[in-house]
Amino acid sequence: MSATPTWVQLVYLACAVCFILALKGLSGPRTARTGNLIGAAAAVVACAVPFFYLDLLHVPWILGAIVIGTAGGVFGAQRVQMTQMPQMVALFNGVGGGAAALVALLELHELAAPGHDAGWFILAATAFTIFVGSVSFAGSAVTFAKLQELLSSAPLVFPGLAVAFGVALVAGVGLSTQLVLDAAMWVGIVLCLVGLVFGLLLVLPVGGADVPIVISLLNAFTGLTVAAGGYVLDNVVLLVAGTLVGASGTFLTLLMARAMGRSVANILFGALKGGSTLGAGVASDRPVKSANPEDVAIMLGYADRVIIVPGYGLAVAQAQHGLRELVDVLLERGSEVDYAIHPVAGRMPGHMNVLLAEAQVPYEQLKEMDDINGEFKEADVVLVVGANDVVNPAARTSPGAPIYGMPILNVDEARHVVFMKRSMRPGFAGIENELLFEENTTLLFGDAKDSMGKLLNAVKAL
Repeated sequence: MSATPTWVQLVYLACAVCFILALKGLSGPRTARTGNLIGAAAAVVACAVPFFYLDLLHVPWILGAIVIGTAGGVFGAQRVQMTQMPQMVALFNGVGGGAAALVALLELHELAAPGHDAGWFILAATAFTIFVGSVSFAGSAVTFAKLQELLSSAPLVFPGLAVAFGVALVAGVGLSTQLVLDAAMWVGIVLCLVGLVFGLLLVLPVGGADVPIVISLLNAFTGLTVAAGGYVLDNVVLLVAGTLVGASGTFLTLLMARAMGRSVANILFGALKGGSTLGAGVASDRPVKSANPEDVAIMLGYADRVIIVPGYGLAVAQAQHGLRELVDVLLERGSEVDYAIHPVAGRMPGHMNVLLAEAQVPYEQLKEMDDINGEFKEADVVLVVGANDVVNPAARTSPGAPIYGMPILNVDEARHVVFMKRSMRPGFAGIENELLFEENTTLLFGDAKDSMGKLLNAVKAL
């Protein structure tokens, strides 16, 4: 492989620094947009540089693929709804892993050519990229299908799944070893197929509320494959970018698992031991106390301390703008209002933060679970909008519940709790929420957006 010109190395180094700055910018809401633009600009530059120093073949085909990919990305980004953002993340992540695996296969074709003496480390990196990239592609496809409800959200298991999983893992390790010893193209193709099977077997048993954590884990897998691909292609930009994604994805996975009160191993393999991350999902017919928007407006209008708990139902109904208007009115009336954000509220990390930012909610009003949990006992009213599992006391009181051990928002400690729900159907974990039947809980049934509009008008009329 010919030496890379110095100016190219300097440009790649600058791109790598931009990726680091972008990740730093994404750590805060005020700098997130700028960080995203910096990262995107660096990616464009990194993709353009090879056209200026490499003697590329099939340039028209490459440009055509770039145009098609760009058009598809722009179209998808503009059309995707906020509720479908997790699916989009899973899909893009899977495409990244699959692309890394295909690039490694193409590189293997050259490494396996007669007379080519590739070092064992490059072959090991190639094998890793093929296998783990295939795992990421197949696993991300399953998470997309589960979130899009093309597959059941329940854990999908079958007799002999554990054995099949073990066989696929052993086969992957064995074929990777074989590839290092003998750089044969057929070994790489079979390794890719085994990786696809392993990815399916890894994610199918995961159900319900654990899918976002698996998306984060697969994102880390994709980052690691890109980093390994950087070794294979001798490209420092891929190495740095992949390492950043792999490290941040791993860290995020561990944080989310901690927020669920479970280990990553339990999330991935709990269903194989008879456990489940999804309950029965049957709507309860037990009696509850309900009210109309006017009654709830009186509770809110005369409350000194109000806490809002947003959830996925808020995103589905697109009620975030009405909620922000309601909070503005309450603040004008002298109430103290904050939003309580659970780490895994919604369908992916930061889902609620992004949703509320879209409605121009000041970031200062958003409080993380650890910061606000001690304040619920002082709240006059807690308004729960579309959330369920993250406030379910079963996480503390029911050892048999699939969410048992998960830290939750201490909503049950408030003086009054108002649940805005479409029906009595359980949350994503599929289990009944005992909080709905407590004496201090009132339910406001209906579509969240419609109910929010009526509630807003009723508060204004006070």
